[in-house]
Amino acid sequence: METNNLNQKDNNNKKRKKDNNTLSFNWFYGILIILAGLILFQEFFSSGSENNKIDTDKFFTYLENGHIKKVVFINETSQVKVYLMQEAMKNPEIYNQKPSSSPFPQFTDEPQFSFTAGDKQLFQKRFDEIKKTKALPTTLEFDNPSPWGSLVIQLLIPIAFFALIWWFLFRRMSGGAGGGQIFSIGRSRAKLFDENDNMPITFKDVAGLEGAKEEVEEIVEFLKNPKKYTKLGGKIPKGALLIGPPGTGKTLLAKAVAGEAKVPFFSLSGSDFVEMFVGVGASRVRDLFRQAKEKSPSIIFIDEIDAIGRARGKNNFTGSNDERENTLNQLLTEMDGFGTDTNVIVLAATNRSDILDKALMRPGRFDRSIFVDLPDLNERKEIFIVHLKPLKLNNNIDIDFLAKQTPGFSGADIANVCNESALIAARRGGDDVGKQDFLDAVDRIIGGLEKKNKVIKPNEKKRVAFHEAGHATISWMTEHAAPLLKVTIVPRGRSLGAAWYMPEERQLTTTEQMLDEICATLGGRAAEVVIFGNISTGALSDLERVTKQANAMVTIYGLSKKVGNISYYDSSGNEYGFTKPYSEVTAETIDKEISSIVEGQYQRAVQILNDNKDKLTALANKLLEKEVIFKEDLEEIFGKRTFDSDEDSIQEQAKKEEQKAEENVISQIEKDKPVF
Repeated sequence: METNNLNQKDNNNKKRKKDNNTLSFNWFYGILIILAGLILFQEFFSSGSENNKIDTDKFFTYLENGHIKKVVFINETSQVKVYLMQEAMKNPEIYNQKPSSSPFPQFTDEPQFSFTAGDKQLFQKRFDEIKKTKALPTTLEFDNPSPWGSLVIQLLIPIAFFALIWWFLFRRMSGGAGGGQIFSIGRSRAKLFDENDNMPITFKDVAGLEGAKEEVEEIVEFLKNPKKYTKLGGKIPKGALLIGPPGTGKTLLAKAVAGEAKVPFFSLSGSDFVEMFVGVGASRVRDLFRQAKEKSPSIIFIDEIDAIGRARGKNNFTGSNDERENTLNQLLTEMDGFGTDTNVIVLAATNRSDILDKALMRPGRFDRSIFVDLPDLNERKEIFIVHLKPLKLNNNIDIDFLAKQTPGFSGADIANVCNESALIAARRGGDDVGKQDFLDAVDRIIGGLEKKNKVIKPNEKKRVAFHEAGHATISWMTEHAAPLLKVTIVPRGRSLGAAWYMPEERQLTTTEQMLDEICATLGGRAAEVVIFGNISTGALSDLERVTKQANAMVTIYGLSKKVGNISYYDSSGNEYGFTKPYSEVTAETIDKEISSIVEGQYQRAVQILNDNKDKLTALANKLLEKEVIFKEDLEEIFGKRTFDSDEDSIQEQAKKEEQKAEENVISQIEKDKPVF
């Protein structure tokens, strides 16, 4: 109770300080200042004496003709300012008006002409004679300008200029932090969430990450009930690092921690420490941990920590001081320095753990590394349940089918599929989201937008059809290749055709499985050789893929007999620079092995297609006719896939067990669906 009162007082004091330090700037006064500055500037832009020069004889001619209204004689400079009558100003032969250089000509009295006279007494004597003779109303005035006026203007303008720079540049640059002062730029920019903030995300909203969620839940429990763990002599972990591919839910887990933990939660990104000023990053780290210790127990979450946690000493060829390394050093000190007995836990997330500094990864700083991997089949089902709740679904939705159609999808990808399916259903004017909408959404995400209006020549379309039919035939005929789901020759994205397969979800891959996958990938180019007798550039992505696979077999997984059980893969992320970790003789052997693997599987694909040329042709013709074919069309031509016979019995038995679970899932969706 006392802790809550203290936190409430801190929040109230912070709000009062913020209100007191916030300066209200009235733009009316700003406009007045700008107007005053422009009026002062007009002294320097007065063009009457610079642009409209006349000689003395012409002046006295105008004076005799009665065109001059007033004459002002400057005593110090002997400069004469001439002001014309209104009638004379309208006469273009007398006065050809030029645009005024003053910002406010209507408020200023600029002369029409000017010239430099000689002796003052002689000028006055001649002026008086003409005025008396002609009986002119022209007046002559003598002006003695004060030297302080120009001096004040020269001092006032630079002061006003630098004052404006200070206001608009330095005060705005600090972003208002800490009252908007320039010296507050070193303060932390972390967002604080406490029990007074309504964080809508909890652990119930995190689906499919059971292992990672369990470890994160334990961290929250550490802070809620520390005596449960410390009474046996244990210590609360100081940090946990969330590692995984993009979109797997690392930041979502951190948001759930902020929603579940009843302790202050500081959230920021690794790039928030980076600034153009030297020492700012380290200063922000110190300020962040100072605030966290004041509100202990608390949690700090640093997203994308690789922005400041990269291994030190790399890519610093200049030898100069590295601001990022200084920030990392300060972070290491704060996480494991003297006097760090406070209950502050640091959470961090990254998808590039291989480049992080080893000192940052060691126990005592990040005691736990939580791997957030891509979801498997059952986890994808749970993720679909979460994202299907707000959708208006059709009765024929099969969650098990959707999970099988999205192998390798992350949680963010599944969320995108659900959202895209709703958009597709709305685009077609449907009342609900159906199965076909989900299939179209998956196709669009994987292959890109369908381009039905793209014009393709008939011979090119035929080549694309045989290319895709070659992929489908090889994948159907080889045991370990992924079975086909769908083939289309409708252009999508940057490709002229596409094929969808159902890859087997496995943790280990054998040599035979990788060779079958390479063979199926080369089936498109092999089909072009078998049917047309030549090849095209359409197999670029296929060749890139098989080259990488063969290279991995030889140099990483040790699946080559000639190279042996050797791997040149370095999981630490260290770069070899300009040298390779093997000799030139080994490099030549590696090149030969990669070429041997690829060419061997290519010849194997050509042989399979030659043996089944009639079925290949039938499949390509059906593809040309229908543009899109499915697994059932292949079964009509090739018959049932013989390699699936053993798996069918297992799948049928598992399907019966999953039907009950599926019914429970659908009922749970209907139960938890929000009412609109």
